[in-house]
Amino acid sequence: MKIVKFILSLLFGLMFINAGLNKFFNYMPMEKPTPEQMKLFAAFGEISWLMPLTGIVEVIGGLLFVFPKTRALGAIIILPVMIGIVFHIFTLDKSPMGMSIAGVLFLINLWMIIDNKEKYKTLVK
Repeated sequence: MKIVKFILSLLFGLMFINAGLNKFFNYMPMEKPTPEQMKLFAAFGEISWLMPLTGIVEVIGGLLFVFPKTRALGAIIILPVMIGIVFHIFTLDKSPMGMSIAGVLFLINLWMIIDNKEKYKTLVK
């Protein structure tokens, strides 16, 4: 089970590192956005600091998620971004592939949070 957890954490972390770096270097092609997505991306463009901040959070959270010692912190840092991804995919995008990937990533994130719940107890006393 430890090896499965490590492999899933490594893949999860690498996906977020890749997504975060793509926000700075734009090396992955995007599908043609829907009109609703165009409005959303235009709104994000108005807030010039939002995408760089999201990219930094994704890279830092992904790096922390890879290493077992910092995985609990990485899981909490990535959670708000993951919730935003899930809401976007399930409300605007609605692609079956996107829904399945986002669902699996969200479940991995929740699993790591539950698996590290002892580390969070001092935060919520």
